Amino acid sequence: MNESTPPLHPMEREQLRAASSLVVTVTSSDDFHDDVTDEIESLKHGDSGDATPTLSFTSYDDLMGTLTPRVLELIEAVRREEPSSINATARVVDRDVKNVHEELSRLAQLGIIFFEEESQSKRPVVWFDELIINLPFDPEGGDTAAAAP
Repeated sequence: MNESTPPLHPMEREQLRAASSLVVTVTSSDDFHDDVTDEIESLKHGDSGDATPTLSFTSYDDLMGTLTPRVLELIEAVRREEPSSINATARVVDRDVKNVHEELSRLAQLGIIFFEEESQSKRPVVWFDELIINLPFDPEGGDTAAAAP
């Protein structure tokens, strides 16, 4: 896992702040590729990309392994308390700074949070008000098979 995440352009941060929801879903690799290809084609033809921001996982296992109750608690604490740094975040959730830093870095790589750099610290920001988890049950969905029988 790469420790650093590329900084967001100020316009990207504002676009994220304007969105109030993040949709999380499970989509097969093929469906994800088709959706991205369709979106690129729409943008080429001048259609606006006003779709709700979506984070897609290719399996239920990946989604559940990433958005564990502990991680959801961390996201909620950052949104509610707006801590000024990673250290302050660790204090809010009463957890080890190294562990919190690793989880926040992973969430930033996924686009669930972003960091605003303020002097020597990085302030985590949750940009959405609502996390919508969409779990389609599609028996034809190949690599989206459920984790349990």
